[in-house]
Amino acid sequence: MNEPSEQSQWKAIFNKLIERLKVYSKIFWRGLRRFWYHFHMTKVLISLFLTLSLLASMYLGFLAKTADVETLKQALSQTTTIVDEDGDIAGHLQSQKGTYVPLAEISPAIQDAVLSTEDRRFYDHPGFDIFGIGRAVAGIILKGEIVGGGSTLTQQLAKNAFLTADQTLVRKLKELFLAIEIEKQYSKDTILEMYLNHAYFGTGVWGVEDASLRYFGQHAEDLDQGNAAVLAAILKAPTQYNPIDNYDNSIERRNLVLDLMVQNEKLSAEDAADFEAAPITLQNAYEIDDSYTYPYYFDAVIDEAVEKYKFDEHELMNGGYTIYTALNQNYQKIVENTFDRDELFERADDGTKAEGASVVLKPQTGGIQAVVGGNGEYNYRGFNRATQMYRQPSSTIKPLSVYGPALEAGYRTDSLVKDELKSYGDTKYTPENYDFEYDGELPMYEAVARSKNTSAVWLLNEIGIDKGFNKIKQLGLHPTEEDYHLGAIALGGMSEGVTPVELASAYSTFANNGVRNAPHFITKIVDAKGRVVVNHEVAKSKRIYSEAINKEINQLLVYVFDHPQNIDAEPSGYDIAGKTGTSEVTWSESGAANQWIVGYTPDVVVVAWTGYDKTDEDHYLRGYNISEIGQVLRTEMAHILPYTPVTPFGISPIVPNSPAPPASENSENDTPWQEEVEKGAKKAEEFFKDATEKIKESTDKIKEGIDNIWKQIFP
Repeated sequence: MNEPSEQSQWKAIFNKLIERLKVYSKIFWRGLRRFWYHFHMTKVLISLFLTLSLLASMYLGFLAKTADVETLKQALSQTTTIVDEDGDIAGHLQSQKGTYVPLAEISPAIQDAVLSTEDRRFYDHPGFDIFGIGRAVAGIILKGEIVGGGSTLTQQLAKNAFLTADQTLVRKLKELFLAIEIEKQYSKDTILEMYLNHAYFGTGVWGVEDASLRYFGQHAEDLDQGNAAVLAAILKAPTQYNPIDNYDNSIERRNLVLDLMVQNEKLSAEDAADFEAAPITLQNAYEIDDSYTYPYYFDAVIDEAVEKYKFDEHELMNGGYTIYTALNQNYQKIVENTFDRDELFERADDGTKAEGASVVLKPQTGGIQAVVGGNGEYNYRGFNRATQMYRQPSSTIKPLSVYGPALEAGYRTDSLVKDELKSYGDTKYTPENYDFEYDGELPMYEAVARSKNTSAVWLLNEIGIDKGFNKIKQLGLHPTEEDYHLGAIALGGMSEGVTPVELASAYSTFANNGVRNAPHFITKIVDAKGRVVVNHEVAKSKRIYSEAINKEINQLLVYVFDHPQNIDAEPSGYDIAGKTGTSEVTWSESGAANQWIVGYTPDVVVVAWTGYDKTDEDHYLRGYNISEIGQVLRTEMAHILPYTPVTPFGISPIVPNSPAPPASENSENDTPWQEEVEKGAKKAEEFFKDATEKIKESTDKIKEGIDNIWKQIFP
């Protein structure tokens, strides 16, 4: 009996709740109506909508105005050109671009076929078609999304030239405003010409001229209505309707195009029937453009333009720019030919070829003159080991982080340094030599040439790790806080490592009398209208070592290649300086993960590296010495140096077991007081140069800060 009464009670409570909600609802809607009428909310919302529409229109109009529409034809008809250090054309960058031909050299048949299919009211509308917009709006209402199709030919050109292919309302609106701007700038015939030259026709072919050659073996001006209909059919879906990949689909779509041409009175029904009954006869006379001449170098140029100068990659590739670079085509060919020699690189037991990378740099400017970023088949815009690979520099870091700073601290090239097993710090870090041989002590020049690990660690510990850590940062390397220990700074066991370009740039300091110029590929970029948009003809430079100390460093590093241990890597008939470096693997006493070698003269710096992308027990370098990478350097420099002035180092060579020679060849007859005067003069010169550098650096930072503030205020 209790249960029904409880149900009744709950029902009564629920009914009361409903009644109260009705009362509150009436009060709410009455208040809302009063508020709505009192504040004229309908007018407010209409005004807000119109204001937002106006702002959106202004914004989209601004984007269209600043899209550089006026240079569109120039950009489409010109390729982006790469120029070498001598001003000669080295090649071209091009993406989504074919051979550009004027409308007069394009058959009227293809013009009629495309317009009948893609935009039959092309010559009547102002860049947009109200019926197409209606279809787009209907798609939003019925399907909740933008549907394909409906764009005019001008809108398609705007999309292909300036926008992405995503189907969004914002992209459609941008496309609309850009189309209007294009119509203002160009005649209808010019727009049609640009569209036909920029359209994609499948199988990697862009533009009507190259498509005609690819599918029919004839020029665009020779197309008849049947073949013109085939090309027009491809535009709807290039993969689905090109006759090479989908012959039957191509026939079906071609016949539809021919029927549309009949409807538009561009073709008689009888001629259309004849063409529809005929097969598609394919003939390929298209030659793939091979103007991407030096792939790894051109890739690096694109990367620098995008990362350093903030270019959009698509714009750079298709914008008709002229990019002036530090490229030396002779050097580039030499390095590429060297890397084509399989016998210079190891192979693992499974046949995998060891990878490699090499960089050639001009020390007087910092310009990178040649680059190869891998062995074997090149992958377009793939991984470039010369610029993107970070590996531990191993013993190549020793002159940068230890011996240069030690000479600055007062050591001499013949100073005795320790060569013995010794533990350092709380961790009891105990470096070993690769051959496990120890001499007790030996001259610095011998420790450098024989790459004594124990000596490098001892010496860095003596002068202080700060000196080495700070010096390699000045030289353009990027040690982390994790690297603040003897093993990383003295022996190159860095957590993140260095790239070949960074290492070449660091050593260029020694080749350039102690001054380092920032490394770069690009010297200048000029747009399609001839305006200079990037000017980097003079790189940032900074003095790192005095000329006197730098000569002593060169004495040490020339002796490296005079030493019997490394002499096989030196090209016959030339004096070079440099250093080798090898990082061990843990599972083999004679195996290595990386082999580095640096060679330089006052005219050129060359860095080479070899190893495997993934080092494991099946893929590592079997020889711990540098015989193979040494032959890479020897081969490159033997062919590069004849193109250089062969500028001498201007130093006295080190003679083993003799007192340290004066750094300069002209200093042998100097008296003690003359030496003291020279030292005092050099110290004064160094002081003023350092002061000048610091003032210049501070001025540059202030200027850069002001520029950044100005850009934030007036973007």
